Amino acid sequence: MDKLQQKINYQFKDIALLKLALTHRSMGKNNNERLEFLGDSILGLVISRELYKRFDHVAEGKLSRLRSHLVRGQTLAQLARELELSDILILGPGELKSGGFRRESIQADAVEAIFGAVLLDSGFETINTVILDLYCDLLDGINPNDSLKDPKTQLQEYLQKRGNILPKYELVKTVGKDHNAVFTVNCSLQDQAIQVEQAAKSIKRAEQLCAQILLDKLTNL
Repeated sequence: MDKLQQKINYQFKDIALLKLALTHRSMGKNNNERLEFLGDSILGLVISRELYKRFDHVAEGKLSRLRSHLVRGQTLAQLARELELSDILILGPGELKSGGFRRESIQADAVEAIFGAVLLDSGFETINTVILDLYCDLLDGINPNDSLKDPKTQLQEYLQKRGNILPKYELVKTVGKDHNAVFTVNCSLQDQAIQVEQAAKSIKRAEQLCAQILLDKLTNL
């Protein structure tokens, strides 16, 4: 955790908060889900404010698409890889055995939980600095004129251009209830005999994860 604190350029006063942020729900009730909820909210606020300041002539709709691109699971998972979170995630035996430390959704959730932990340990201005430092290259590379279409839309357009059958999404499993539920979605490309499954805390997010994987497979064939 010392290395992680160096990477985010923040030293926790209460190290237990950071440990909690790295603790997956598979470890029991004392996990990072509440911190993730908090981190998700503060991330959206910080990125929204920064986009508003940077692009003063860009309309609301395009700002929303830019924000969605920056706070989506794939972007958070990219940050998690840079922070090498997979090495220090705290997982239950079952999740550890199944390779949960490599799962993008788990890594993305942990990044949000870390943001929530920093907020509680310090305050808004500190977490604002931490987030903007981590997002510096991503923000500098943003072009408001890019379409930034989500993976499902990109996959659909890719298939349509080639005359392929559109993907079929199916919810195959739901574990847990209410805000603790995890949804597993199967996405298949019937005319290409390709299918993938992904789990996430919303059906929409699971579908987007499936679409991104299929896009990567198709474009690398």
